[in-house]
Amino acid sequence: MVIVDNALKARAEQGNPVRVGMIGAGAMGKGIASQIVNSVPGMELVAISNRTVERAVTAYAEAGRTCLEVSNQTELEAAIAQGKPAVTGDAMLLARAEGIDAIVEVTGAIEFSAHVVLEAINHHKHVIMMNAELDGTVGPILKVYADKAGVILSASDGDQPGVQMNLYRFVKSIGCEPLVCGNIKGLLDPYRNPTTQASFAERWKQDPYMVTSFADGTKVAYEQAITANATGMTVAKRGMYGYGGVEHVDEATKFYDIDELKRLGGIVEYVLDTKPGPGVFVFATNDDPMHQHYLNLYKLGEGPLYSFYVPYHLCYFEVPISIARVVLFNDPVMQPLGAPTVEVIAIAKRDLKAGETIDRLGGYATYGVCERADVTAQERLLPIGVAEDCILKHDIPKDQAISYDDVILPTGRLVDRLREEQAQYFVPTKQPAA
Repeated sequence: MVIVDNALKARAEQGNPVRVGMIGAGAMGKGIASQIVNSVPGMELVAISNRTVERAVTAYAEAGRTCLEVSNQTELEAAIAQGKPAVTGDAMLLARAEGIDAIVEVTGAIEFSAHVVLEAINHHKHVIMMNAELDGTVGPILKVYADKAGVILSASDGDQPGVQMNLYRFVKSIGCEPLVCGNIKGLLDPYRNPTTQASFAERWKQDPYMVTSFADGTKVAYEQAITANATGMTVAKRGMYGYGGVEHVDEATKFYDIDELKRLGGIVEYVLDTKPGPGVFVFATNDDPMHQHYLNLYKLGEGPLYSFYVPYHLCYFEVPISIARVVLFNDPVMQPLGAPTVEVIAIAKRDLKAGETIDRLGGYATYGVCERADVTAQERLLPIGVAEDCILKHDIPKDQAISYDDVILPTGRLVDRLREEQAQYFVPTKQPAA
C-alpha cells in the first residue's frame, strides 16, 4: 500500500491528479464520490453520470463540492479542463472524454453498462467495475476488447470478490495452495422478492431489487462466479455447497474433502451465518512438513486445510486504491483469466407461465445460481444476466433451470452479441465432475 500512497502523493505534488469519471450515483456511487473528494490526494473525480442527473448533483453536494451540468462533449471537455466537476445524464460523454484516465462503473446494470464499458475501452480508458453482474455475464470477452485496446478492465477492492482476490494472492505468495475461495453470508433465501425486502430497502435507502438480489443469492452467485473466473476455480455442485452451522469460519474447514478439492482444481463457495461476517476466506493447503509445523505454531492449526480470512469488506472505501493500482501500476485487482469456468444461470423463483416476461435481477421471476461453464454451454442454460425481458415459450416450474430453448430473446441487444462472441472466442473445456 505504501507504494500506492507515495505514487498518489507524487501526483498531487505535481498537480497532475488521476482523473476519474464515475457512472452511477446510487448508494455506492455517493460513497465513492465522498471518498475520492475528501480522502484521496492525487485523485480527482472530474465527472459523474447518472440517468437522473439530480442524484449526481447530490453525490457531489454530499461530498462538499458544487458541480456544473453539461449536455455535450464540448461542454464536458471544457469543464474538465477548467477543473470544474461536471454532471450529465449521458454516460457516453464520460466514456469518450479526453480528460478522463479511468471510468468507475457502479450501476449493477448489464445491457446499459455493456455499451458504456465497451465505449470507454474503445476510447482507451481503463475501467474499474463494481459490477459483478456485467463481469459475470460478459467479462471474459470485454477483457479481450480491453487487451486489444491496451487498457485494463478490472473488478474493485471493497467488494467481496476483490477482497477474496487480494487474499488469494497473499496466500499463494507465502507458498500455500488455495483450494477454496469463499464469501461469508448472513442470509440466503432464493424466494425473497422486492415486496419482502421493501422495508429493509427503505430503511437503508437502497433499491429493493438490488437488496433482493443480495437476499435471494443472485449477488453471491455472481461474486463467486467472477472469483472462479479470475482464479481458474470451479464449483463442486450447482449452487455451491453453502454450508452453515458453525460459529466461526475456521471450523468450516472440516466440511471439505481435500482430495476432491485438489481434483477439481479448487472451488468457490460461501458459508452462512458464520463469524466473522461479512468477510471472506481462503482455505489452503501446504504439503511441506516444516511449513505445516510453523503454521501450527502460528495458530492456524494442524491442517490439512488452513483458514485465512478478512473479517470485513469496506465497499466504496477501497475503490480509490483499485483505481490507483490500475492507472499508476497497470495492476488489475481482478479480471477473468480467459474462458469462463463458472456462469450464473437463471432459476424459476416461482411457477412461471408461458408468455410471461422475465423481470430484472432481484425481481419476482428468477434467482441466480452458479453452474460450471461447460455444463451451462452443453445444456444451453440461460445466464440470468440475459434473462431480463425474455419471453417464456413454456411453463417453467418453480426451481427449474431455464434454458435458451425456453425463451424468446429481445432483439438487438449488445449483451446477446457479446455472449455469442464470447462463446465463439472461448471453447469451454470439460471440467472434472464433483
